[in-house]
Amino acid sequence: MDQTYAVPTSTSPAAHAAPGTHARKPGATWRMRRWAPYLFIAPFFVLFIVFGVFPLLFSIWLSLHQWDPAAGLAAMRWVGLENFVFAATDPWFHKSLYNTLWFALVSGVPQHFVALPLAYFIHRHLKRSRNAVVAAYFVPYITSSVAIALIFSTLFSKDYGVINAVLGPWMSEPIDWLGDAAYTKPAVAFVVFWRFLGWNLVLYLSALQVIDNELYEAATLDGAGSWQQFRFITLPLLKPMIFFAVTLTIIGNLQLFEEPFILVDPEKGVSQSVMTSAIFMYRMAFSDGDFGTASAVSWLLFLIIAALTWGNSKLFGRTGGQHASS
Repeated sequence: MDQTYAVPTSTSPAAHAAPGTHARKPGATWRMRRWAPYLFIAPFFVLFIVFGVFPLLFSIWLSLHQWDPAAGLAAMRWVGLENFVFAATDPWFHKSLYNTLWFALVSGVPQHFVALPLAYFIHRHLKRSRNAVVAAYFVPYITSSVAIALIFSTLFSKDYGVINAVLGPWMSEPIDWLGDAAYTKPAVAFVVFWRFLGWNLVLYLSALQVIDNELYEAATLDGAGSWQQFRFITLPLLKPMIFFAVTLTIIGNLQLFEEPFILVDPEKGVSQSVMTSAIFMYRMAFSDGDFGTASAVSWLLFLIIAALTWGNSKLFGRTGGQHASS
C-alpha cells in the first residue's frame, strides 16, 4: 500500500525550527554581532577609565586645590595656580630638581656610552655565548629594587662592606658610602647605572640584529676597519634606536625614586643630597599631607620631561634619527 508524505510549503526558518522553540529574528542576530566586540573589550576600557583617566584628571583638579585628605572631598579649597607658584619657588624643589638632573647625567649618559659599544662587540664577536652574556647583563633590570638595595647596602657598608675591604690597602680609613654626602650620590648613581645598563644593551642588540650583514661584508672588501664600520654603518643605522633609548632614559631618570629612597636612610641628613623630584613629591604628599602641591609638582615634572624629550627629538631629527630630506 502506497504511503504519501506531505511536503511543507513554507521555506521560512520558523518552519524548520524544533518543536517548542522560537526562531531568532535576523535583526536580533545582526545586533548581537555588531555589539559583541564592544562587550568583549569593555572590561579594558572600564579599568582604563577607573585607574588611568580618572586619576589623571583628578590630579589636574587636585593641583588647583588645597586639600586635607583626612577631612574628605568636601574640604577641598580652590587656590588656582598658587600650588604651582609655591612649588616653582620652593628652594627644596630646586634642590630636588638639581639632584634629579645630576643623576640623569651621571648615571644615564654613561649607560649609552657603555651599552652601545658593548652591544656591538657582543653582536660581532660572540655567537654561542651571546644569550648567556646578554641574560647576565639583563638580570639586574628585572630584579626587585628592594633586593638590589639590600645587596648594595651590604656592599657599601662602612665596617663590613666588600668594597671597603677591597679598597682597604689604599685608604687611611673606611669610607661611609651611604652616610657621607660626598660619596652617597656617586654610590646611588652607580647602582642606577648598573641596573639599567642591561636594558639599553638589549635595545641596541635587537637593533643591531636587524642590520644587513652584507653591508659589513661589502665594507670589509673595501678595506674598512672595525672602527670605520662602526662609525659609518652601525651608528647611522642605529640613530632611531638611540633616540628611543635616550628618550626612555630621560623619562626614567627624571622619575627616579626607588634606588635613592631605599638605599639612603631618610633619617640621615645625607638623604637630602639624594632627594629627587619624585621623592620630594612623595614627602610633600604623604609626610606633609599637602596633596595639592604634590600634584602641582608632578605636572611641573611632566612639563620638564616633555621639554627634554622634545629637545631630544630635535637633536636626533624629527623622524627619530632620520633627518627629513629637504
